[in-house]
Amino acid sequence: MNPHTQNAFRALADPTRRTIVQMLAAEDMTIAQLTDRFDMTRAAVKKHLTVLSDGGLITVEIKGRERINRLEPKGMAPILDWFSYFDQFWDDRLANLKEAIERNEK
Repeated sequence: MNPHTQNAFRALADPTRRTIVQMLAAEDMTIAQLTDRFDMTRAAVKKHLTVLSDGGLITVEIKGRERINRLEPKGMAPILDWFSYFDQFWDDRLANLKEAIERNEK
């Protein structure tokens, strides 16, 4: 697994960061808006946002004094690609099982 994919998985490993991702999927938010929704300090929220940014899952747009956090859809691509391998794995396994059952029924 490449470092970029590892960073994306690391970012999603934490339940708070997964919640932030879900919130940003609904709307772009500032650090202040996110902090208002959690029982943690602004610094703690900022650390979570840094991990999400390092994982390529969010982008930050600076507008004046505000930092607008936005979900980066392309950031999910490495994770989805990694899981797609297992989709094919199970499709192949189930197809083999079906063939074996059909052979045994004859």
